[in-house]
Amino acid sequence: MTRERVIVAMSGGVDSAVAAALLHQQGYEVVGVTMRLWTEDDPEAPPHARRCCSVEDVDSARRVCQLLGVPHYVVNYERQFLAQVVQPFVEEYRQGRTPIPCIACNQHLKFDTLLQRALALDAACVATGHYARVQRRPGGTYALLRGRDPAKDQSYFLYGLGQGELRHALFPVGGLTKPQVRAIARELALPVADKPESMEICFIPDGDRRRFLAARIGTSPGPIVDRAGRGLGQHQGIGFYTVGQRHGLGLATGRRSYVTGIEPATNTLVVGPAEELLAPGLRASA
Repeated sequence: MTRERVIVAMSGGVDSAVAAALLHQQGYEVVGVTMRLWTEDDPEAPPHARRCCSVEDVDSARRVCQLLGVPHYVVNYERQFLAQVVQPFVEEYRQGRTPIPCIACNQHLKFDTLLQRALALDAACVATGHYARVQRRPGGTYALLRGRDPAKDQSYFLYGLGQGELRHALFPVGGLTKPQVRAIARELALPVADKPESMEICFIPDGDRRRFLAARIGTSPGPIVDRAGRGLGQHQGIGFYTVGQRHGLGLATGRRSYVTGIEPATNTLVVGPAEELLAPGLRASA
């Protein structure tokens, strides 16, 4: 009997490791793939910062696959990642908007570039360690559902997937909680069972977004004003701020001030008290 082949995107973390292990237990022909996305050397980053696609991460994924007895490959998608994730990320901040790079990575890399390669290798699906679920509806369409662990749900980061991608997507840990995933990893003696999570943007491992952006867009000073237009100070560039931000404003207003608006046309940062962050509605565009 021919087993169904599945490509598992393995980051070197516990979630994708358990995803691979569960699929292997279920009888799939598992092929582990680690995507090398970002290896830019950053001399300004602290030495303790966990690097994206590090040698340690690749080795962790390799050791998991070795333990499971399945093949593991490393594929280089640095060029695509730079063009489709990093450069748009920088440009969005330059325009005063706040991007979420994981959404672009999932849409363009994991479930486009990697999926196309998987299908070319006669794989039925691409699996990841996301906390989300896919449900096939009676009419033959597919629905993206939240993960069962509300504290870890990652369905939002996958909202860009359409029917063509969802029908080839597997999320084996989507019905589990994080403690359950770690328990499975320990039970199977996976070498990443207790590996800490990284909550930072993968290509900014030290979390210093301002430093990362400054190296790419430079400074562009402009006014900081309140809602009435009164001048309060000067900023170094709207790309260094996001709505809702409180720290790093450099203002002495006598009260907590937040970024309540960003006006790219005039290079202006608008700040105010927390209540001015509330709005009666929003306008969205594709």
